[in-house]
Amino acid sequence: MELTTQQNHFKIELKRLEDDLLNRLSAAHGNFLGDISLVEQLENTKNTAAHIQSKVVEARENETKINEARELYRPAAERASLLFFIINDLSKINLMYQFSLKTFNSVFNKAMERAEWDEDVKTRVLTLTEAITYSVFLYTSQGLFERDKLTFLSHTAFQILLKQGLIDDQEFDFLLRFPVEASRVSPVSFLSPHAWGAIKSISTMADFSGLDRDVESSPKRWRKIIESRCPEKERLPQDWKNKSSLQKLIILRALRPDRMTYTLRNFVEESMGSKYVEAARLEFDKLYEDSGSSTPVFFILSPGVDPLKDVEKLGLKLGFSIEHGTLHNVSLGQGQEKVAESVLNNASKLGHWVILQNVHLVARWLPSLDALLEKAAVESHPDYRVFITGEPAPTPEQHIIPRGILENAIKITNEPPTGMSASLHAALNNFSQDTMDMCSREQEFNSMFFSLCFFHACVTERHKFGPQGWNHKYPFSTGDLTISASVLYNYLEANTKVPWEDLCYLFGEIMYGGHITDDWDRRLCKTYLQEFMHPKMFEGELFLCPGFLAPPFMDYGGYHSYIDEHLPSENPTLYGLHPNAELECLTVTSDNLLRTLMELQPQDSSRGEGPAQSSEEKVKSVIEDILEKLPEEYNMAEIISKTTKRSPYILVCFQECERMNLLLAEIRRSLNELDLGLKGELTMSYNMETLQSALFTDSVPDSWARLAYPSTKSLAQWFSYLMSSCRELDSWTQDLVLPAVVWLSGLFNPQSFLTAVLQSIARKNQWPLDKMTLTVDITKKTKDDFGHPPREGAYIHGLFMEGARWDTQSGLISEAVLRDLTPAMPVLYIRAVPAEEQELRSTYECPVYRMKQRGPTYVWTLHLRTKQPPAKWIVAGVVLLLSV
Repeated sequence: MELTTQQNHFKIELKRLEDDLLNRLSAAHGNFLGDISLVEQLENTKNTAAHIQSKVVEARENETKINEARELYRPAAERASLLFFIINDLSKINLMYQFSLKTFNSVFNKAMERAEWDEDVKTRVLTLTEAITYSVFLYTSQGLFERDKLTFLSHTAFQILLKQGLIDDQEFDFLLRFPVEASRVSPVSFLSPHAWGAIKSISTMADFSGLDRDVESSPKRWRKIIESRCPEKERLPQDWKNKSSLQKLIILRALRPDRMTYTLRNFVEESMGSKYVEAARLEFDKLYEDSGSSTPVFFILSPGVDPLKDVEKLGLKLGFSIEHGTLHNVSLGQGQEKVAESVLNNASKLGHWVILQNVHLVARWLPSLDALLEKAAVESHPDYRVFITGEPAPTPEQHIIPRGILENAIKITNEPPTGMSASLHAALNNFSQDTMDMCSREQEFNSMFFSLCFFHACVTERHKFGPQGWNHKYPFSTGDLTISASVLYNYLEANTKVPWEDLCYLFGEIMYGGHITDDWDRRLCKTYLQEFMHPKMFEGELFLCPGFLAPPFMDYGGYHSYIDEHLPSENPTLYGLHPNAELECLTVTSDNLLRTLMELQPQDSSRGEGPAQSSEEKVKSVIEDILEKLPEEYNMAEIISKTTKRSPYILVCFQECERMNLLLAEIRRSLNELDLGLKGELTMSYNMETLQSALFTDSVPDSWARLAYPSTKSLAQWFSYLMSSCRELDSWTQDLVLPAVVWLSGLFNPQSFLTAVLQSIARKNQWPLDKMTLTVDITKKTKDDFGHPPREGAYIHGLFMEGARWDTQSGLISEAVLRDLTPAMPVLYIRAVPAEEQELRSTYECPVYRMKQRGPTYVWTLHLRTKQPPAKWIVAGVVLLLSV
């Protein structure tokens, strides 16, 4: 109920805002008309009586003209109120993105002042509307992180087009929800089963009828789109080239999801203009003009960036500096709150500048700061300015910056350049030629020092590849690099031979390894160091990455030049990853962007036009669909009575049924409860509203996810997966005989099944369980080729490989195929053997995870055959996944 009340309150406030904006626009227009009439009138007036009479007539005429102006200016007012609604939504992305009506009004008024005047009202309205839109865009985007700017821009473009009725709301809804039909095979080689499932779903819409048949019958034409470097610039084959921009977006999301960010950028450019896409960052001098004694500047911090250099530089130009006592810099923490309060009070009276650094470190004092800023701004000196820096919280629950500070401040983000080249230059910039000269073993030190910098750039930049880069995020910093450089110097000075192992241990286990909490990430860090810290570097034979030979002995400037001249352009192979890693990263970015856009959509028709179907109507249809398909719970008494045996496999079956019963019961209970709430027979609770919101956005509700296995699938895909798990359990519970091939991915607890394999063979052979291990033989067959389970162990299927592929013919791990991100594995034969009998030579120790997010979803480790050194697959992040 609270959420609904807030929405109603916001709608009332929005209507007031729209009326206020409309009054200001039309009044300005009316005053202009009035001024012209008055001038003409005074020139022609012969006597006072005639003047008074004409004034009465003119007033009536002006009243009519103002009313007419209100209607003429309505589109500009509606655009302004829509923009306020849009920027108000941004706090759902990050709580640092909060804007007040006061600051919005300020931007609105400045846009009106700067907009070019035109006597033709229609032209004037168009000019005003564009000026308001662009001003709000510039003001807002300066305070957004790079990763969120396209989301904001796309959201703005789509909402404007929906308001104008220029795009179909059904198609837009389809683009965001993007249901994918379950498909195990694709009839064309260049499309994955998932992509083919997407094509089949699209083909169900009237305007896309026959798309699946066309792709299947004209594969060469469609293959060109798939294999293009920039498919968003290609023309679609045949009549599909005549589709609207939004319809092309839908098709490309199925064919090349990794290019959706580029496709969206082109869509925005086409619909709103290139200046929105190419908007250059405003200089700090320009941003400063919008600040005031009651409007602080808030720098949202990013690692490796010092935004205060701009403040100090501008301060010097305007006569504010620490030397002159007119600029005060307070670094918060360590009891500096009292100092900050004193400085703020004095500066507000004297007209000085104040810098408050790292306000996120003084959570308890922040409400006092909010009140202090508000009080100090009331009667402050016009030159008084406050500049604040603070880090965003890692999660919404940890957010501490008061709303008042964020709403009233001009927010600015500064982010460092990314990529191997920028990171490598930045690593070197922490040192100087003096660093190169300090070691007596100059040649060895310089070569190893450069490799250390390259290692640092690798481990810090690898984060951008998500879980395929690192299982967890680690705070590697320049401090790790500078301390490691000192350790390198000390060890070279103290030893006649280079202590390779000692140095690798210190760097990989202590300096950088001290941050690492995951064993597989520790293995990766250690492997990097073994590859980079190698005697081959002294012989000029060490490649730090494909196409980049470790540089010969040089001076400090020479290393910078060597990077510029020889480092290959940015790509995943610089980090040892396959090019597919970039496609996966781009696909995840695109999916996250579109999911965020869906979460930002209004859940009712309060914005006028646009997606007008209410959330209740959509949610009711989802409830009906799920309840209709939801199977009955398993009768555990009946299943248990089928056998007196309690083998490890049968116990796993029982456990899976019990877990499934808990989940099915919660789904049925919560949906029935929400259904009654929507009918008005129950009071809507917070949990019911949360469930309603999840169903509307096609997300798995938290209350269901807690009882299920980890998943990042949409609700529709998750429920389809759940139904498949139920069918597998139905088959298993018929006679409680182990299935011919077990779908490992469909189990709540795959570890318990793999443990059951160990237990059953240990019991059969009377071997000690703690001395046994699982071994895997990868067959050349699929699930349908098996009619019964093996005598010992189990056949399993449903696994996928990421980072490489399994070559069925050679029976080895091989290089991945471009754009085939997670190729399916054939059936695996799992059995248990004594640990000392396991063959480990020429194998890669491959971790198995539940899903692409890796980390805490680890399941088991399997040894897979390889001819390549295991280090290749370690740095490539090769794993097996149970779900993609």
